[in-house]
Amino acid sequence: MYPLISHVDSNTSLPDSADVVIIGGGIVGVCTAFFLAERGMSVVLVEKSGIAHEQSSRNWGWVRTMGRDVAEVPLAIASLKLWDGWAAKLQHDTGFTRSGILYACESAAELAAKVAWLDQAKPLGIEARLLDTAQIQARLQAKVPSSWTGALFTESDGRAEPDIATAAIAEGARARGAKLFVRCAARSVETSGGKISSVVTELGEIRCNSVVLAAGAWSSLFCGNLGIRLPQLRLLGSVMRTAPLPGGPECAVATEKVSFRKRADGGYTVALRNANVAALVPDSFRYLPDFLPMVRAHHPEYRLRVTRQSWQELNTPRRWSNAQASPFETQRLYDPKPVDAYLDQALSMLAEQFPIFAQARIEQRWAGLIDVTPDIVPVMDQVQSLPGFYLATGFSGHGFGIGPGAGHLMADLITGSAPLVDPAPFRFARFAR
Repeated sequence: MYPLISHVDSNTSLPDSADVVIIGGGIVGVCTAFFLAERGMSVVLVEKSGIAHEQSSRNWGWVRTMGRDVAEVPLAIASLKLWDGWAAKLQHDTGFTRSGILYACESAAELAAKVAWLDQAKPLGIEARLLDTAQIQARLQAKVPSSWTGALFTESDGRAEPDIATAAIAEGARARGAKLFVRCAARSVETSGGKISSVVTELGEIRCNSVVLAAGAWSSLFCGNLGIRLPQLRLLGSVMRTAPLPGGPECAVATEKVSFRKRADGGYTVALRNANVAALVPDSFRYLPDFLPMVRAHHPEYRLRVTRQSWQELNTPRRWSNAQASPFETQRLYDPKPVDAYLDQALSMLAEQFPIFAQARIEQRWAGLIDVTPDIVPVMDQVQSLPGFYLATGFSGHGFGIGPGAGHLMADLITGSAPLVDPAPFRFARFAR
């Protein structure tokens, strides 16, 4: 398990009622709790394990507007501004800095694809620009590989520290009145008159008017028990961090093969790009019609495997009653092993491109499960068949960077406020069958 996560204690006594119950203590859940509590709503957040124990502490730590699906660009821009304000609001450092992000291109086709994206995103307010090789070298203060044909660069994009940021936001939500409960799994919901009336947890029932499911890779399973079809799969990503490495680039860099970003401790977070393991599980076949277009378009990025996860999911119950211990109590945490071969390959490639990384000492390796939707865009919406039940899930590896905007938008939807951005691209109905 990733060992550097800032610890967040649980509140002591589960309340009988709240305006909103949030299921899931990742970045999106705690940001939603923060913005709801800031507006005076009574909020309870329940988490089966600990705050940020899964993907919200295991991601790369990038906070970017560049390269996103154009549907996410307005939300990414809004989130970047919210990241700027966290330190003052929270009175706590999140490690956020606008260090810049650079996407290097190693072929004419790659560069053309970046240009096409920029043509679409520029009218939305994106600040990315194209660099030639001389400009790349000036930016990185290092000689770049001869294969690089150009780059897309956004100086205002940045990075934050996943191991401290989510915990700091959670404590900020608590300071505004939200109650946080860890090792408190939500089993299901109860309804009255066709609407949400409560959440049943392993520690007791909480009456409420609204529920936000922000459970990441567990969301589809929770929905299935309610008879709600949420097409979502889990991808395993492997990551590592180095010891402090003076003299390396300040801005984050990604090629089609490898990515890295400097950390607040002076080391680097490194990963092999486009090397996510897709375990063959029952949902792989259940949602095959939904995901087939994505697999055809992005198949080199996904490595299909039979893994331990395959057997675990084959034996996971899909239905249970509120009186039964749920699968979320049987297995509280996804803590998969990283694929060492991918990480070894990443470091080798990086050392070839930037010789300084030949000196890198690896301090830790880890992996996490990414919740993915068929169009790689999240769902943030009320489920029309169950009034009061909201989804905030399927962030497809983008949740950390856009978490603040997602939490703000969810608070807008629940309170009926003017939305931070147009919520239409995130409607659940796009997956209706």
